[in-house]
Amino acid sequence: MGLVHPDDLDGPLALPPAPPPPPRTPLPVLSALAPVAGAVLLWAITGSPFALWFAALGPVLAGASALDARRGARRQRRRAARESAEALARLRTTLAERHDAERAALWARHPDVAAFAVAPEDIWRPVAGRSDVLVVGRGETSSRLRVTGGDGGAAARQLERAARRLDDAPITVPVDAGVAVVGPPLLADGVVRALTLQACLGAPSGAVRLQSEGAPELQSLPHAAALAGRLLCVPADVGALPPAADIPIVRVDPGSPTPPRCAAVLTLTGIDRAVLDHDGVTRDVRIESLSAAQARGLALLLAARADAGAPPVEAGVGLAELIEEVPPADRTRLPAPIGTIAGRPVVLDLVRDGPHAVVIGVTGSGKSELLTSWIVALCAAHGPAQVSFLLVDFKGGRTFDALLPLPQVTGVLTDLDETAAVRAVESLCAEIRHRERVLAEAGAREIAQVDLARLVVVVDEYAALVAAHPALHDLFGDIAARGRALGIHLILASQRAAGVFRDAVLANAPLRISLRVTDAGDSRAVLGTDEAVLLSGSPDARGIALVRAAGDALPRSLRIALCDDATVARIVARTPGPRARRPWLPALPEMIALHAVREPGRIVLGVADQPERQRQPVVRLAPGEPGLVVIGRTGSGRTAIVRAIAAQVAEVHALPAHPEAAWDASEALEGLRPGTAVLVDDADALLARFPADYAAVVLERLEAVARTGRARGVILVVTAQRLSGGLARLAELIPRRALLAVGSRADHVAAGGDSAGFLADPPPGRGRLGGELVQFAFAADPPAPDGHPTPRVLHPGRRAAAFVAPTGPGARATLALWRDGGLRIAHVAADDAELRPGAVVWGTPEEWLARWQLLARARAEADLVVDAACAAEYRVVTGRRDLPPYALAGGRRAWLVRGDPDAPPRRVVLPDPRRVP
Repeated sequence: MGLVHPDDLDGPLALPPAPPPPPRTPLPVLSALAPVAGAVLLWAITGSPFALWFAALGPVLAGASALDARRGARRQRRRAARESAEALARLRTTLAERHDAERAALWARHPDVAAFAVAPEDIWRPVAGRSDVLVVGRGETSSRLRVTGGDGGAAARQLERAARRLDDAPITVPVDAGVAVVGPPLLADGVVRALTLQACLGAPSGAVRLQSEGAPELQSLPHAAALAGRLLCVPADVGALPPAADIPIVRVDPGSPTPPRCAAVLTLTGIDRAVLDHDGVTRDVRIESLSAAQARGLALLLAARADAGAPPVEAGVGLAELIEEVPPADRTRLPAPIGTIAGRPVVLDLVRDGPHAVVIGVTGSGKSELLTSWIVALCAAHGPAQVSFLLVDFKGGRTFDALLPLPQVTGVLTDLDETAAVRAVESLCAEIRHRERVLAEAGAREIAQVDLARLVVVVDEYAALVAAHPALHDLFGDIAARGRALGIHLILASQRAAGVFRDAVLANAPLRISLRVTDAGDSRAVLGTDEAVLLSGSPDARGIALVRAAGDALPRSLRIALCDDATVARIVARTPGPRARRPWLPALPEMIALHAVREPGRIVLGVADQPERQRQPVVRLAPGEPGLVVIGRTGSGRTAIVRAIAAQVAEVHALPAHPEAAWDASEALEGLRPGTAVLVDDADALLARFPADYAAVVLERLEAVARTGRARGVILVVTAQRLSGGLARLAELIPRRALLAVGSRADHVAAGGDSAGFLADPPPGRGRLGGELVQFAFAADPPAPDGHPTPRVLHPGRRAAAFVAPTGPGARATLALWRDGGLRIAHVAADDAELRPGAVVWGTPEEWLARWQLLARARAEADLVVDAACAAEYRVVTGRRDLPPYALAGGRRAWLVRGDPDAPPRRVVLPDPRRVP
């Protein structure tokens, strides 16, 4: 029997075609008629009747020809049938060979315990799909083979049916489906043992962890001590199955219900027979079973195999013993001893073996000790002029605090001050540009050619850092790609590798170190093998690591050297000179006094923070800019910005908070001199105090300033809590917008900011200006007085007065005071009402409109006094279309309109009896 390659299994088999029927032989009519014609012709010539006997030869010849044709057709049918049978026999042989090859391929991919015993080299060998299924037995399954062609006869149909079926094949179910074995305890326990051992033979410890209360003979499996991986659970009782079980294998007594978690039910029907019910399909299978002694023996063999794969535990060594043996290196290298192999120092060169390194290991494996020893060893061999360190501890500990005295260490950043830590990391963008600029100015191609120290960035718990700030993935990927030439090196440590390190980092970090891990996937991602899972978790194995550099065919096992405080102190004492240059700027202070940044002739707003450029420049309001819009909640520092600007300009024109004063100030906006700053603080609150028509006029005046201010040399500064309505239109005319603290991220976006730039709880005066973080300057000068208006109290006398007011106590009190002052009071409806000097004619708007002739005389000849409470009737009473000066209703305010149409109305105060001495 020949061998069949698995790739040939997909090709269809062609059935031989049905033999064609033999052709029908026609009757030889001409052969039969020719003797008849000859006999007639001979008779005609000879006249002998005997010549006609020759005509009988025709039918004789025709019959003989027909008999011979039928004989030949029978021989042809027998030959075609023989050839078809031979072709079917060859096809059956080929079908059997392909079925054997398919069956062997399936068993090679999905072995049971017996198959693993025959081929122990397959134990724990990664095979696609192997660990995803369980082989529950042998049986008939669908074959990949297909047969085409044929004549549709019984033999062809039999071959087609045989091709579709594959017997003695592994019958599998998904490993996470859960298997319930129903049968007598003695038989069912054997099947459970076989299924459990099969799962442990296919996946190493760390990929699968075992909980086997129902099979104590399996406790010596290395999977029983694993801390990670999918949970394979064999409970002692059905009710003890934990909900967290990933791979449940349960024995169920006959007649008892199966647990809902088990989708596959294997019901035993004999010693080696069972019925599998899974996914709505029932089939007979031959099962595999193990005795307790067999299972215990296999478990011990697997435990020995795991121990054999673990590297030997080497005695620990102090770092002080190793650093004295390393000779000084030139600027092109960064060698440092980090541990020993068989008592010999292991020296890693971050330049030659790197330029970047990835370190993984579970908590307690010695990861922090490794990083500390590596940093100290580098500091022992290289001074601050050769190497500097930025240390980031993002796991909530104080791993690097003891290293702060080292002059090579520029700073230790932790997640206890997360903002500062992220700021320093982001500042590496500026460090990249700085180094590129130095290389370009020197015409150099790499860091060794210029006088610039190498920078090593060490991050402990890289996963936590990038999980909290995903944008840093791209930054570290960029550093990993360009760091070699620029002299920036990364040492990134994490508990896990899967899903943490992106390809951009791993592709440029050939130096890989793994301490003990519990997930085989992490070990493979970093080292390319499962060896890190096999490292012991015992206390004496703490600090055992596997190292693999770019040129290593296999990982090397070493013992990490330990560093103590005395070693650090000795290195600090023997390293003279200044500390290394810090590659980042400190955060902005919470308050910047104006006098510290003030510049004569300029309007300084504050100081911007540009960590990506290692700059904190002064921010100014450039000459010719129309002004500034400031948005922020109460207490955010809006008013402080207004005061700071007011302290730097030659002339200030402010719109006070009092609406009457604000209206008067808005009327003077057209005549401002160059160099004037128009200041409107809390503009939204101020406009809300006006009626709609007054607010619209104030906005129009401010918009005129915003449009023409550049040409007039006038700037407009507006602050508000939020922008809405006409205020939003005004803000669009002023390009520069400062966003201080607001109530929520949605408010920040609504004010025109970017969602990512939202500041949750910044100090007063901190905000975004053009996307940049700015601390605005604070002016210590006291605020200018608000300046409430003081209109004069109206006392009619020399001219006749027409008083328009609603009926009420206020009007009566005013009239009483005027009467007491010697004025003659008359009601507009009275017959003797007359407009003359020393007289006051009063009435409601409706009463005055009823006496329209007297109203016309009042408009032309008298002082027309309209109570502010009659603002709605002002236009119809006075006959004027323009708005009068804003007056507070209910504040005893009124408008005085003279008879001269060119004279503007004035705001006056009606006498108040409470203020009369």
